Amino acid sequence: MGNEQVRIPLPGYLEDAAKLMRTFGQGAKLDELVTAMNQAAEKAVPLARDTLIGAVKSINVQDAKKILMGSDTAVTQFFAEKTRQPLHLKFLPIVTQTTARANLSEKYNQIAARAAGLGLIKSDQSTIQNYVTEKALDGLYFIISEEEKKIRQDPVGTGSAILNKVFGALKNS
Repeated sequence: MGNEQVRIPLPGYLEDAAKLMRTFGQGAKLDELVTAMNQAAEKAVPLARDTLIGAVKSINVQDAKKILMGSDTAVTQFFAEKTRQPLHLKFLPIVTQTTARANLSEKYNQIAARAAGLGLIKSDQSTIQNYVTEKALDGLYFIISEEEKKIRQDPVGTGSAILNKVFGALKNS
């Protein structure tokens, strides 16, 4: 919730409906849903640590070459390729449990299922749980990419502190 760059909003197609709902005094329920969505992501993201460390430990020569010769976000791309699906599976139960507290999540899922059936939205947004899980992953990889860019711009200054953290975490696992 505290980081505007990764805060999870209502899906775009629900924003117009949200404006109307606020007009009819339903703003508190919408705020509760948005808060629950973001709390779900905040609870799920720490579960990524072991999976990300596992990905680092699995780097092979080809991966390392792609990372070294790649773009400013080659590490992030590596992590996304290796960890997105397993992290989705790890995050989903936490997201499901947390969003269940907001009574609007069931209503969202009903409306979104109809919209997905009509081809109006992507199937990964057809439940609030999938939407939040995907947005949490997007936020995680965004933060990783921002850190990666800093390291690549100043590898000695920024990199050494982060490398100490990373390799310290690897030693402790």
